[in-house]
Amino acid sequence: MFRFAKAAVNITGQAARQVRHGSTATPDFHSKYGTGLIIGGAGFCTAVWAYVLTQTGITWNLSPVGKVMPKEWREPESEE
Repeated sequence: MFRFAKAAVNITGQAARQVRHGSTATPDFHSKYGTGLIIGGAGFCTAVWAYVLTQTGITWNLSPVGKVMPKEWREPESEE
């Protein structure tokens, strides 16, 4: 177990040194694909919601005003 822990610490130390000194061979994922993924995801989300809102026929019932009718008031029956 000690050898494994020592090797793990050594690997993380090497990785930290690479990140600190910027010696990675390729640009990181976010700088390479980040903007495209954000734009693509936003476009996909917009397209799906546009379809749901316009084509599915869901009744959303956004406001109950004018749709909920109160019951007629009843006087409590007296026991006289």
